[in-house]
Amino acid sequence: MAVNGSGIPGAQVSVVVIGYDDAAHIADAVRSALGQGPAVAEVIAVDDASTDRTGPLLDRLATGEPRLRVVHRPVNSGGCGTPRNDGVRAATAPYVMFLDSDDVLPHGAVPALLAAALEHEVPVAAGLCVRRELPLGRDTPWQPQLYRRAVVHDSPEDHPALVRDTLCVNKLYARAFLTRHGIVFPDGRFPYEDFVFGARLLAAGPRLALVPDTVYVWHVRRNAARASLSLDRRHVENWQARLRAHGQGVAVLTEAGRTSLAHAARVKFLDHDLRMYVRELPGHGPAYRRAWWRVTRDWLAGCEEADLRAARAPARWIARVVLASPAPRDLDRLAQLAARPARLLPPYAEAGGEPVWAADLPQAALDGLTGPGAKPARRLPVTVDATLLPGPGLRAGLRLRVHEIYGRLAAANPHTADVELRLRDGAAVVEHSVPLARDGACWRAALDLDLGQLAVHGHRDGPDRRARAPQAWDVRVRIHCTHGGVLRTAARAVDVRTRPCVRFGLRCGVLLAQPCATGAGSLALRLAPGVRCGAGVVLRRVRRMLVRRLPARRPAAAGPRPAVRLVPVRLPLARLLSAVLRAPWSRRDDA
Repeated sequence: MAVNGSGIPGAQVSVVVIGYDDAAHIADAVRSALGQGPAVAEVIAVDDASTDRTGPLLDRLATGEPRLRVVHRPVNSGGCGTPRNDGVRAATAPYVMFLDSDDVLPHGAVPALLAAALEHEVPVAAGLCVRRELPLGRDTPWQPQLYRRAVVHDSPEDHPALVRDTLCVNKLYARAFLTRHGIVFPDGRFPYEDFVFGARLLAAGPRLALVPDTVYVWHVRRNAARASLSLDRRHVENWQARLRAHGQGVAVLTEAGRTSLAHAARVKFLDHDLRMYVRELPGHGPAYRRAWWRVTRDWLAGCEEADLRAARAPARWIARVVLASPAPRDLDRLAQLAARPARLLPPYAEAGGEPVWAADLPQAALDGLTGPGAKPARRLPVTVDATLLPGPGLRAGLRLRVHEIYGRLAAANPHTADVELRLRDGAAVVEHSVPLARDGACWRAALDLDLGQLAVHGHRDGPDRRARAPQAWDVRVRIHCTHGGVLRTAARAVDVRTRPCVRFGLRCGVLLAQPCATGAGSLALRLAPGVRCGAGVVLRRVRRMLVRRLPARRPAAAGPRPAVRLVPVRLPLARLLSAVLRAPWSRRDDA
């Protein structure tokens, strides 16, 4: 057995790379696996009957790399499970790991997992995955609380929170363990196949070693021509597929007698999955909303009360509203409650002296807000409305309104608000403290911002210091109270339909500025400093305005039609620029 320089036995791991019509990215995935060093015995690339250059590209790569083996499926499976199963069957190394064609393994990922598996003699080793938003390059750790330190669990039931990591790609598996327990992926078109595979794995009760190393980079391309199966949530069938996969996973755990894990999986689905889809409900049409509401009510009707009580308050309250109402209602308010951090918007109704969602929905109780066992003031889902108003020169006025919530905030006596502007994807943080003044059932504060100074901070501390790139600043608020500590939340965007403002100043020259709302409804500020940066924003808008989707008028023999075509728009320059400035800079950010 070969041993590498670190003392870890080499040639121990088969990396299974699956791909379908992804010639643009699969070579990077394969190279990242081969670049893991001698620990990787082979890379098995499974081409799921691609119709583009994916298959020939893999074959060319294999001619110069003896560790690369290519498996060509004759018929497309429609999902990720079947090609992964094919890869495991073709593997010959003792351990196996999975990699999708549009993702990569960071340097040292396989050696880190293999070292943990060998040192602790465990059949499963897992590490941290990061979601990388492209093209921005913003990294978000996936379930980071599980991977803060190296730890070994003798059984999954020792740490039920393991069910929250439903990914299969950030783990190393002993192939013999998978074979002995019949752990495979669902075949065919089965979105969220990880849910079922992960449940089958945990049901087998393996010992697990967790490492704090980043072992997988999950690329999220929201503007890709073909959305991934998990990100394509345009149709309610996606939610139904997620419910089906979750239900099968819970059934697997229950049948194996892993009741604590099954309970943890149901609670996780309420806390994470339900809230994620509720946040997106306002952006869908009426037909989707009605179908989603009907499907979700049926599913929630089968939940146990113990699961609802164990879920976090926002998820529990959302579930009770859906159960209590036969038709979709209060979607914007529900979406704000589903945000992270959660915000409970008024009106604040009561029934029998207890907080409820609405006066006409008294059965939807908001338990835990008042009375014995109420959550501390610092954990209240307080709403802070924020409006950004243009001022003279490079100045702008930020106006805050902090809502009372069932008398709890008044009892805590808020007195000061710290406003934090944090540069997204950068290091800059600008803070201001302002006093809060009571105004009836709320507290108000006002702050003047120097946009030119903010742009200079972003240029100096941003990820790309070579050019004045567009900047996005998120607005967060800390409320200091005399009693109850500090409440932390994100400012809720109010009235952000203002068109971009063009400003001029000595420090940054031309500055294009516009407030906007993130996908969770939080306030953000976009700045484009300098003529080149501002012109780039304008030109991107112009290109979007000129692109129109046209119906196909081509015979079938002519081949696939292009997805988009450019249509000349004859507008006077003044009208064109006016339309450009009225249009939003981009889609709402996901947060």
